[in-house]
Amino acid sequence: MFKRILNPVWAFDMEWAPDPRGGRLLHNLPDSASDEEVMATMWAKNGATPENPEPFLKPALCRIVSIAAVTRQSRKEGGPPQLHLISLPKDPADPAQNDERHVVGHFLKALGERRPMLVGYNSIAADLRALVQRGIILGLSAPEFCKRPDKPWEGADYFAKMSDWNVDLKDAITPGWGGGSPSLNEMATLSGIPGKMEVDGQQVPRMWLDKRLPEIVAYNEFDAVTTYLLFLRVSYFGGHFTDAQYQAEQEEVRRLLEREADAGRVHLRRYLAEWDRLKARVA
Repeated sequence: MFKRILNPVWAFDMEWAPDPRGGRLLHNLPDSASDEEVMATMWAKNGATPENPEPFLKPALCRIVSIAAVTRQSRKEGGPPQLHLISLPKDPADPAQNDERHVVGHFLKALGERRPMLVGYNSIAADLRALVQRGIILGLSAPEFCKRPDKPWEGADYFAKMSDWNVDLKDAITPGWGGGSPSLNEMATLSGIPGKMEVDGQQVPRMWLDKRLPEIVAYNEFDAVTTYLLFLRVSYFGGHFTDAQYQAEQEEVRRLLEREADAGRVHLRRYLAEWDRLKARVA
């Protein structure tokens, strides 16, 4: 369990799909091969079966297509925290923003500048590993993100084990006592928090091939909000919030979702409706 809540907090999630460019390089496929053909070869080379035709691929073999995060900034003067929902690409219709170098590079640069408490679910084994590996493959430079203090108490360190700057909620709730780790969907749904709704991660590659990036970004935002709400619940369990504070923190999330839905992210209304439905069932 993490020892404290730092400022700011970024609860994030990422979506990725097999990288056709990498597949052509690894398997010596011609440039004329379609992205779908290349991805099919990548799955076949990684153990595809009739029962599992699209097996999990190593993060290095996949391109990151979307990153979303709920950011929490405590106010120095007191009062409720400032919450924002950020996502990359900001405009899925803009080809320049869809470029993986833009998505990964922009996020790593922001992490290096802001140095937030980074919170994810299975993030140490998956998301953070993908960020580092893809950043290297893309030829990016992220010195501020990679910077490590001489002593643990002297600043953010995203590479130290058991660091409060890099919190993996899956590890926090499964503290080394055997297997049986729940998925984000299982942990969230059982807690009255929306888990998987219309989409799950296994559908993302096909959605990307079909150029349904706006839907991927919307799904990614759902998972980022879910990760943040689970972070609040784990923080409450760990004694970082009183009953009243925990309730107030959840209300701030509701206000964030309502504000963003009114501003054009209408898919967040579905999230609010599902949240209300689940809360009523677990009450």
